[in-house]
Parts: sequence; structure tokens; C-alpha cells
Amino acid sequence: MDPEEFRRAGHAVVDWIADYWETVGQRPVTSQDPPGAVAAALPAGPTEQGEPVEAVLADLDRIVAPRLTHWQHPGFFGYFPANTSGPSVLGDLVSSGLGVQGMLWATGPACTELETVMLDWLADLLDLPKRFRSTGPGGGVIQDSASSAALVATLGALHRASKGRWRTDGVDRRYRAYASTQGHSSIEKAARMAGLGADGVRAIEVDPATQAMRPAALRAAIEADLAAGVVPAIVVATIGTTSTTAVDPVAEIGEICAEHGVWLHVDAAYAGSAAVCPELRWSHAGVEYADSYCFDPHKWLLTGFDCDAFWVADRGELIEALTVMPEYLRNAATESGVVIDYRDWQVPLGRRFRALKLWFVLRWYGVEGLRAHIRSGVALADRFAARVAADDRFELAAPHPFSLVCFRLRAGDEASAELLRRVNTTGRVLLTHTRIEGRYALRLAVGSPLTTEHHVDEAWHLLSTEADALLSD
Repeated sequence: MDPEEFRRAGHAVVDWIADYWETVGQRPVTSQDPPGAVAAALPAGPTEQGEPVEAVLADLDRIVAPRLTHWQHPGFFGYFPANTSGPSVLGDLVSSGLGVQGMLWATGPACTELETVMLDWLADLLDLPKRFRSTGPGGGVIQDSASSAALVATLGALHRASKGRWRTDGVDRRYRAYASTQGHSSIEKAARMAGLGADGVRAIEVDPATQAMRPAALRAAIEADLAAGVVPAIVVATIGTTSTTAVDPVAEIGEICAEHGVWLHVDAAYAGSAAVCPELRWSHAGVEYADSYCFDPHKWLLTGFDCDAFWVADRGELIEALTVMPEYLRNAATESGVVIDYRDWQVPLGRRFRALKLWFVLRWYGVEGLRAHIRSGVALADRFAARVAADDRFELAAPHPFSLVCFRLRAGDEASAELLRRVNTTGRVLLTHTRIEGRYALRLAVGSPLTTEHHVDEAWHLLSTEADALLSD
């Protein structure tokens, strides 16, 4: 494919994406076909001769698009938003076209420096502590996801807790990680990957009313472990838990961590985006105690997956924990000590030029555009929650500080589960579920830039209509 062929094919692909966005709301949110349908529709092997891009796009229309779960659909209210935008897609296209390998400053100076500046921009936008800036002792880096951020934070914490011995001796004694019972599954996975074993994470009980971690329970767990000869290594506090968007009391947790010298990682994967709005920064009270912090612009900040923004208060600790320098990577810039080599801030060596899509998004929308997007999601969730609260058949199952609403039928778990099944079967919306204090609850998460009051009202109409039919059966 020469440049002129690429130009023609590229126009066709961009047109296809634009058409998809224009019509995605007319499609069923989820595929109606059984497992194996895509595999059965594909040929047994590649063609002997090359095909034009039009043939590929035709099969994209015929085979792939009808069998997707459409995360960009305005009726997609499942899980958490994972939304992209035009500027993000264009930034990714440029990144792919450049094909930069940004493992070292020397292998991509602009790749490294743009990322450093973008993370400083984001830290300013969220009003994070000054020590997270690259101009101070810390700094930021783009990880692929909050799961990787949790693993990197755990490795940094183990390095500190062992006074560097884990690099040479491995996990030479028992260390512990702590998170609430509502903490993300990636915390347990990170502990296992770091060698802490199946009991490496102690789950801390939450307040039943708020679903937030109880600091007194954390303190008791740490003191019990110390008495048993177990070394507390890391506490993960969550701002916006996956199940209900509960906000842990970070300030109180941070004081306990500071008292015992335990690394505090704050996971704000979903709700971190809310802090672009000054009126929602209450959720970040206490972040000044954090040794590391992350959030996902690829969830609620219009940046396509994968893009997790991760900061550390002391980059020296992280680099010391993770750096490995083979001879073939040695270079004058690294030896000078004046550049950042992001390979030392993550698990893999290689890295894409992810900062480009973030740069495109921040410049296209600006601060006010991003705030408008977040405020719209919160307002739409409030609109839906008001419908629930006003209907005697339903009840709100948890507080809804951001753009997730958890609710249920008062008729009980079986009725709520059946309601979810019926509504999702319509193809107009997709909701997911959770359990809160053992009881079944439906989750409606707003986040798509395509979602309007009309789509939220349609979701409520579907729920109300199906509830009528269900409760009258």
C-alpha cells in the first residue's frame, strides 16, 4: 500500500467509522447471534491474492458489526463507560501511522516529552497534589489500564516495604495488601502476580450505608498483621468503586498509612474524571497522602482504550524498583540522567505513543468541553434516579454521586433479575447488575457522548413497562 493507496483507503475507513457513529443508535446494543457465529462466517484461511479495502469493509458490515456489543451506543448503560471520540480516534491513527516505539527517551524523544507534559496537564486539570508533577519528585505515565497501575504500585510498595530486598531475594517474607471488600479484582490479581499468594490481600469491611471502607477496620487489620509478623505493604483506597461508585475516606486511610509507613495507592479508575469539575473534587479529599494515584481517561474522559493515567509521588522509588538495563539499551541520554525512560515505569519494555490521543482530546474539547461532558453524565444520572425514587415499585440501592445509579425492584432479587433480563432482551439498552449487601441490584451507568435525555427516558420507559408486565404476571 503506497501513500496514495493509503490516502484513498483511509478516506473510506474514516467514512465507515463516521457512518457507524451516525447509525449506531439504530442497532441493537448487543448481538442476538449465538457463540460461534462470527467464526462460522469467516473463510477457512486468508485469500491467495490481496483484496481491496472495499471488500474488507463489506465484510466488516456483514460479519463483524452486527455481532458486536456496541459500547458507543447511546443506550449502552452497562459496566462503566469505555467511550472514544473523534479526536481520540484521530490521535490513535497518527500514533499508528508514526509507529513510534517509546520505550526510551532516545527511541522517541517527542513521544516521551509529550506524555510527560500531558500527565502534568491532567494533574493540573484534576488539581492533584503538586508532588505528582514531573517538575517535582514524582511524575505521571500512561499505563494500559488501572490493573497495570495496581500491579506497578504493588511492586513499588514491596520494594519500599522490603527496603529493596525483594529485587534480590524475591518475596522473602509475608507481606500484605489491603483493600475494601468493594475493591477491584485487579488488586487481588496484582498481589498474586507480585508473589504475595492467595491470602496476599486482606479485604476490609465497609460501611453498609455507603459501601466505603471503614478506617477502624483497616487499622485493626494492620495492627493484627504486625503482631503476627506480617509486613503491611500497600493499601488501595478507591474513589468510585466498580459496584456502586462508593468513595473510600482517603484522608483517614492516608493518616493510618502514614502512621505505619504503608504505601497508599488510590484507584480512581472511573471517578477520577469527575475531578475535572471543581464541584466534584470533594471525592478526592485526602489524595495528598497518596504514594500513587490512577484514573482512566478511557472510561469517562472521551479517550479511547487503552489510556490509564498513573502518578507517583516519588519516581525514584518506582524506577529503582523496576529498572533493568541490558547493554543493548544503553545510550548517552539515559546515562546523562536528565531524561525519563518510561520503560522503567511499567511492566513491559515496549510502549505505544498513547499521549497523542490524549493531546488531541484535551486540545479539541478544552477544559470547558470536558467539564460539560462530565456534568451532562451526572445530570442524566440524577434525572434517572429521580424517576426511580418517585416510583413505589422501585428503590435506590446505593448513593449515586457520579453517573452510575444502582436500583432494584422492591419485589425482591428474582423479580429484579428477571426485569434486567427482559429489558436487555429488547436490544434498545444494556444494563448490568451487582449485589449490594447480598441483595441483587441493577446498574445504569451513563457516559456515552451520544446519550441524551431521550435515551435515559427511553431506558426508564422500558424498565417501567417491563416492570408492569412482570409484576402483573
